[in-house]
Amino acid sequence: MKLPNAVRNIQTLSALLKGAEAEALATGEELPGAEHLLLAALVLEDGTARRSFAAVGADPDGLRDAIAAQHADALRALGIDPPPDTVLAPPAGDPPAPRRAYRATPSGQAAFHRAVELQKRERGPRLLGAHVVAAVAEMEHGTAPRAVRAMGVAPRELAEAARREARSANG
Repeated sequence: MKLPNAVRNIQTLSALLKGAEAEALATGEELPGAEHLLLAALVLEDGTARRSFAAVGADPDGLRDAIAAQHADALRALGIDPPPDTVLAPPAGDPPAPRRAYRATPSGQAAFHRAVELQKRERGPRLLGAHVVAAVAEMEHGTAPRAVRAMGVAPRELAEAARREARSANG
């Protein structure tokens, strides 16, 4: 890997992991999950995550509402009425101070490791938001994959679009 790509990878990893942590903290969760990683991927500068959603006719801005709906449905399944205006707001302010070691929920860890694996398998010079989208779209269970399906998106099609986008962006 050439030095400029290594630097971009570090910047991408930092933005992705800090963004996911900020997303989790904004909703009162201590550890980020796959859904937080996916939301963080949508705001990465490379734009590949957003283009992946657009490629399958989905509005990436609808993901936040789809995740909030999944949280509300989970509360209802437990017999708890969610607040009437359940909203998943984007994080406000600066990202949290970095921790010594990055921690995430099992779904967050699995999505992150799979995204890195996809990047390495494709021999792409850098990690992209599209790798995160493909990794999450491949998951069968959890808030993030349910939210994607609730948006009317076929996970297999989204994963394929994300892999195409990653290959194109990594040239």
